[in-house]
Formats: sequence, C-alpha cells, structure tokens
Amino acid sequence: MTLYLDSSVLLRVVLRQPDALAEWSSVPQGVASALVQVECLRTLDRLRVRATLSDLDQAVRREGVFRLLDAIELIEPTPIVLARAAQPMPTELGTLDAIHLATALLWQEGANTELVMATHDAALGTAARAFGLRVVGV
Repeated sequence: MTLYLDSSVLLRVVLRQPDALAEWSSVPQGVASALVQVECLRTLDRLRVRATLSDLDQAVRREGVFRLLDAIELIEPTPIVLARAAQPMPTELGTLDAIHLATALLWQEGANTELVMATHDAALGTAARAFGLRVVGV
C-alpha cells in the first residue's frame, strides 16, 4: 500500500498540529505531487509574515519539510497530469486539489498498486472517494 500525501498531511506533521494523520507512523511508501513543496513552504512563509512563527521556528519547520520530501516520491506536474486535472470531475474541486487528484490517479494507473489518498481536505477526500480511492485523514 502506498499513501498519496497532500500538503495538509505534511503540514500537520511539520507544524506538530493536533489530529495529525493516525497512519503517519506506518507509512510504508509515500508519493506526492511536487506541488507540495511550494504549498508547504508558502504556508510556512505566510505564518512567518503573520508573526506566528519566529525565524528559528521557520528554519526548523522548513528543514522538516525538506526531510519529509526527501523520504517520498515526488511527481512533477507534467502536461499529462495537467490535462487530466482540467477534465470534468465528479465533485467540486479547486485547481490545486484537481492536480493532486490527477497525479494520484495517474500514479496508481502506472504503478498498478493500491494507492490510498491521505488528506485533511474534505473536498479532496470526497473527490478521491468518487474515483474509488480509499481515503484516510478526513
């Protein structure tokens, strides 16, 4: 089993927030869109600007993001992924979530193995379920 990890999962771990993914400690293999790096680092920067994170906290959290990203397979948002994300979806879904879902679906098709969507985002979880993926985190 492989977990597709969206930024909400990674950020809860890095920020040590409550209700982090229960399955986190047993993630055998993780995969994510390369977008998670941008999403996570932009979130940390917003928190720093709002004075929620000190410079030291910012540095520690950024290091945590990079360590997590080093441990998972990152998939670039290729033209094929973007074309799939642009197609109609069975549920309402924003642009970045559509790219995450398209990435997950294409990865699963190519890997021919069970992929579980790990997210704390209700809309992404609902859309993933509509495509038949098992979802954890919501």
